[in-house]
Parts: sequence; structure tokens; C-alpha cells
Amino acid sequence: MLGTFHGRGGAMFADRSLVKGLGYGVAAGVCWGVIFLGPELTPGLSGVQFAVLRFLCYGLFSLVLLMPRLHRVCAQLTRADWVSLFWLSLVGNLVYYSLVGSGVQLVGIATTSLIVGLIPVLVTLAGRHDANAVPVRRLIPSLTLAMAGVALISLDALHSGADTRTSSGQVIAGLLCAVGALVSWSWYAVANARRLALVGGVSSHDWALLTGLMTGAQALVLAIPVLGPEVAAHGAATWVHFVLVAAGVALLSSVVGGAFWNQASRLLPLALSGQVLVVETLAALLFGFLWEQRLPGALELVAIALLVGGVVWCLNCHRSDTASATATSS
Repeated sequence: MLGTFHGRGGAMFADRSLVKGLGYGVAAGVCWGVIFLGPELTPGLSGVQFAVLRFLCYGLFSLVLLMPRLHRVCAQLTRADWVSLFWLSLVGNLVYYSLVGSGVQLVGIATTSLIVGLIPVLVTLAGRHDANAVPVRRLIPSLTLAMAGVALISLDALHSGADTRTSSGQVIAGLLCAVGALVSWSWYAVANARRLALVGGVSSHDWALLTGLMTGAQALVLAIPVLGPEVAAHGAATWVHFVLVAAGVALLSSVVGGAFWNQASRLLPLALSGQVLVVETLAALLFGFLWEQRLPGALELVAIALLVGGVVWCLNCHRSDTASATATSS
């Protein structure tokens, strides 16, 4: 009887942790959805230029928030931690968002966000050998639903002719940028989750701020060669607009969204955290529809239902596996 009680209690605790991690993941996805709007709101800047401006703001926010405990936090980092921060910041922030911004400006929000929406598939497959991962064969139905949703909505976007205003060269370049963003952030999601599991004494929030500091330093190095030629090309009012948009995206997506994601990474199995990233795609599509002032079509609604169905199915697989593992260990 006592073993049964502990088993049920352990399962309930595991379920609460899973739900809590899922909530953090969903919140991060909603925050990240706005990143696709930034480049559309600043047409005078290229994707790389807006990325540098955004991460300059992110670095400044991170410095202000981390300043009271900066020395103590930095003292707990090893050389390997600093090396990881450098590459995570470069690939997962500057490279990724430069590619996203370029993709949005070349082929639009819908196409870019949908290709990037395949991140959950890559992250889930990357986590298939983790100790707490559900076997891939059990995830095939949910992965199939998610991929079917992305494929359907991609076909609908292509069929609608939304990108006919661009040349074939621009379309190819935009698609390559979106695929590059897909690969770079998939690597970041896996590497960041595994590094967080090794970092001791540093909270998820502080790790996100340290990432911001490192990215801000990298952006500062690029600021003069990337933004310098544009200073005289725009008036003061235009630059104020650029900075406000970049600061808003940095605060919501980088600071708040990054903190949510690091919490989710510590509470969720890697395969499930990858599935939760579908929320970013849904949020981006919603913001895109609002920006275009239209409602989603029938095919788009079906695709969204398939994506959500895949996430729910995957969650049920993890919940049942977690409960079974806890009961067995008890």
C-alpha cells in the first residue's frame, strides 16, 4: 500500500513538472512568435542589420538585469561554459536571426515561419537516444501529424501565390535562408539543453542573461561594419523607430522568451521540448494573419489542427511513460 502511495505521488509530481515545463515552453513559443514581425516592421534594414540592432538591445538589457550579481555568477562558470556560451550565442542568436530576418524579407512571414516550424522534428529526432526520451516509433504518429500540418500549410502558401512579387532568385535565396535558420536553431536547442544539464549553480534565467551578454558583445563587434553605412541613410525619426522595434523584440523574445525556454529545457525531455516549439510557428502565423489583416483559410485551419494534434499526442506519450517509469521505480 505504501509503495502504491509513493508511486502515485511520484507520478503526480512528475506530471506537475511536465505540465509546468509545458507551460514554460508554450510561453516561450508565444514570445518568440514576434521575431518574425520585426523584419517586416523595419524594411529599411536588412535581416543581418536588424539582428545586430536587436542583439545590441538584448545585450544591454542583460547587462542591466545581471549587474547586481554579475561577478558571483561569472565566478561559477568554467572555461567550457564560456566556450559554449560563445557558440550558442553566435549560432543560436546572431546567425539564426540574421537568416530568419533575411528569409522574412525575401519570401514572407508564412513561408519562413513554416520552414522554421520543422525545428520540432529535428529536435525530437536529435533527442531520440536520451535516457528519458520516448522511443521514436511511438512518436511517429505525432511527428507525422506535425509534418503533415507544415506540409499542408506550406502548399497552401505556395498555391496562394503570395510570393509572386519576388523573382525566382529571391525566392531561392529566401528558402535557403529559412532552411539555414532551421538547422542553426535545431542545433542550438539541443546543445543548449545539454549544456544546461551540466551547468551547476547558475539558474536558467541567469544563463539566458549570460547568453544575452555574449550575444551583445558579438553584436557590438559587428555594429560598426554592419550598421555604420546605414547611419546617414536614415533620419533620426526612422532610427528611433528601428531601435524601438528592436528593443521590443529583444525584451519580449530574448529576455522573457529566453528565460521561459531555459526553464522548459530543464523540466522537459528533449524530444518533448522540441514538439513544444510548434507553438512558435502557430504564434508566428497568428501574428502574420493579424499583420496581413485577414483570417486563415480552410486549409490553414486544418494544418493548424494537425500541428496542435501532434503536440497533444506527443504530450500523452510522455505523460504515460513518465507515470509508468515512476511507478516501476517505486
